[in-house]
Amino acid sequence: MGIKVKSIGLIGLGMMAGIGASLQFSAVAQKTVVAAPLPLEELRQLSDVYGLIKSDYVEQVADKKLLTEAISGMVSSLDPHSVYLDKKAFKEMRDSMQGKFVGLGIEVSMEDGYVRVVAPIEDSPAAKVGILAGDLITRIDGAPMKGLSLDEAIKKMRGEPHTKIVLTVSRKDEAKVLVFPIVREEIRVQSVKAKMIEPGYAWVRIAQFQEPTVDDMAKKIKALYAQDPHIKGLVLDLRNDPGGVVPGAIGVSAAFLPKDAVIVSTNGQLAESKQTFYGRREFYASRDGGDPLAKLPEALKSVPLVVLVNTGSASASEIVAGALQDYKRATILGTQTFGKGSVQTLRQLTADTAVKLTTARYYTPHGRSIQARGIVPDLMVDETADGDGWNSLRVREADLQKHLGNDEDKGAAPLAAKRDELEDERRLVELAKKRKPLEYGGKDDFQLSQALNHFKGLPVKLSKVEATAEKNPEQAESKTDIKPEDKKMPAKKQ
Repeated sequence: MGIKVKSIGLIGLGMMAGIGASLQFSAVAQKTVVAAPLPLEELRQLSDVYGLIKSDYVEQVADKKLLTEAISGMVSSLDPHSVYLDKKAFKEMRDSMQGKFVGLGIEVSMEDGYVRVVAPIEDSPAAKVGILAGDLITRIDGAPMKGLSLDEAIKKMRGEPHTKIVLTVSRKDEAKVLVFPIVREEIRVQSVKAKMIEPGYAWVRIAQFQEPTVDDMAKKIKALYAQDPHIKGLVLDLRNDPGGVVPGAIGVSAAFLPKDAVIVSTNGQLAESKQTFYGRREFYASRDGGDPLAKLPEALKSVPLVVLVNTGSASASEIVAGALQDYKRATILGTQTFGKGSVQTLRQLTADTAVKLTTARYYTPHGRSIQARGIVPDLMVDETADGDGWNSLRVREADLQKHLGNDEDKGAAPLAAKRDELEDERRLVELAKKRKPLEYGGKDDFQLSQALNHFKGLPVKLSKVEATAEKNPEQAESKTDIKPEDKKMPAKKQ
């Protein structure tokens, strides 16, 4: 069985929010494939175009460049997550899975021909100079970004550690453009944070699923229970977590679920794409190590649990939220997730290059497809008391061009919400002027405060905005405050 991991688009710059890819590693050099006959006419056209470029183009073009770009274009035309990885991109992807990469430390997406900053990573070079969520990067080192693809823009932001880059930024609430000199650094993302937010209530945040995540989470949970053996409620915070290695998602889910529970399954054309993953050591721990979950407190299996999610929660994050929701082990609170529910298989072409190809979809334990739909929370709660902030303007999987559809929709209309985006932006800019940047786990964290209210039986202020996908049958219909006793509570023991 191939080991499932996930690339999160850390190509020297940072993370493209939510559109990482769950990967299988395998080589294609010796792979036997029974393929259909080659389309000879189309291959002749490709050969003819290649010959014309070599003979007629205004200047000489290297053979390697032409062939590499042909491969890249062929793969990237399939969907947003299939891509050819050259030597540098392949190395950076492997580094990112270990929780490190060289760059600026920002999550980015493409919007109207410019790079939109989704969020700066905590303590990164971008965060330190003042880059904010919602900023549009219009120029890099003076060169305009308009018209470039996201990959092309990312390549311009690549560089070696300790080298300088200058970003020109347009900010909604600033009359003039802003210029930020930034020094590239090796970014090490702290995967897990944890603390007691008040007596009896714990908070565990996973910023990204990395290879050490399960071990790190286990250590921090043990420390929390050593501090307070009688925890009354635990918040698992997956907001803005774009995913990461899938064994990490399996291990995190298994920590809260009964032994050997089904966590996630996949389905595709290949036999190797039809798999089921269980909460067993072999699915989340390294072969050489022990079981990081073996000595966790037994109380963790039944402690009241709330999982916080938002539009930036993608892929591996959605696996965890979907599994805990299906088993009614946790209350999912926040806003609808990104909807990245496809599997990418990494086929190594050489020792240094690979093709990442979409080969399957992910399904929750009860068979729900995550792709282009995401996870709809049990309790829809806005980012702030005043509304959903910038989160409501973020792109989801269903908004991406050429995205893979949800196989359960059977031709249904796209799930993306229809809205007056210009009016929304104006309203949210005014809100942004009045409030401080959100600190997850801080005293002004509105969604976290609503999670605590849920634990304590106090009213929870629900969002006035409907989810854009099918409702969970048990999701509250009310648009006003709700108390936990007014709805069916999730099971606390298994």
